Amino acid sequence: MTNANPLSDLSDRLADAVARAAAALVVVKGRERLPATGIVIGSDLVLTADHVLERDDDLSIVTADGRALAATLLGRDPSTDLALLRVAELNGQAIRTATPRVGALALAVGRPGSDGPQASLGVIGAVSGPLRTPQGSVERVLRVDATPYPGFSGGALIDSTGAAYALFTTGLALGTPLGVPMDLALAIADQLRQHGAPRRGYLGIVSQPARLTAAHATLAGQDRGLLIAKVEDGSPAEKAGLLMGDTLLALGDVVTRDADALMVALRGDRVGKTVAARVLRAGAIANVNVEIGQRP
Repeated sequence: MTNANPLSDLSDRLADAVARAAAALVVVKGRERLPATGIVIGSDLVLTADHVLERDDDLSIVTADGRALAATLLGRDPSTDLALLRVAELNGQAIRTATPRVGALALAVGRPGSDGPQASLGVIGAVSGPLRTPQGSVERVLRVDATPYPGFSGGALIDSTGAAYALFTTGLALGTPLGVPMDLALAIADQLRQHGAPRRGYLGIVSQPARLTAAHATLAGQDRGLLIAKVEDGSPAEKAGLLMGDTLLALGDVVTRDADALMVALRGDRVGKTVAARVLRAGAIANVNVEIGQRP
């Protein structure tokens, strides 16, 4: 029989969503005080927040069905507040993922202890970035007004079906609750699994933001770029033929209006790939192919 009360129906759907997501959430024990939460992303992999792991060894998790299991740290990325654990006996089912939409209801779900899952309700207020963080930067974040209860970091920000929009954390911006979108979080997790640390692209330039003249802005189709003040010896930029005095307008598909945009263009999955650098040189537009290096 169909529930005739829409509010009650919504309440039941949200409770069901929490239950579904909670099956893929674990308690993470990596600090002396309150435990935190982790998300199962593979049969033996758990993704959590880096700042909740205060040690590299003697790590453990507790699964949704109450099993206490040892965990091994595969890698950390303090800049995005992500850490990856391997749990040999987990035999877990990865959480489903969803694409975030501004204005959508979102539930922050954590499993910070033995009392079962906890949840709070909010709205996705923005999908924005890049964001500078205490340890670097993160390409994209979700801003959400869900309450970050103690131990929620490393938990999931989910939709009304229990699929994860993002990993929820308060470690990126002085306690402000933010979400690292799952597509980005999983890409970083893959780098942590393969390399133990995220790869960062390297161009080998020193640059500063520059406003283009009206004529150059019309030519370039944008009003800002990055003026190259120095090209490092032996760098990918030098090998490609970029010159001091060039204004970098775009790298690949990223318009480089500022340093934050350049960091996005140099994301780890581009290391070793050749992309087009679009520059303003001597009053004309030039395209230079450059192979993205790996930051030492």
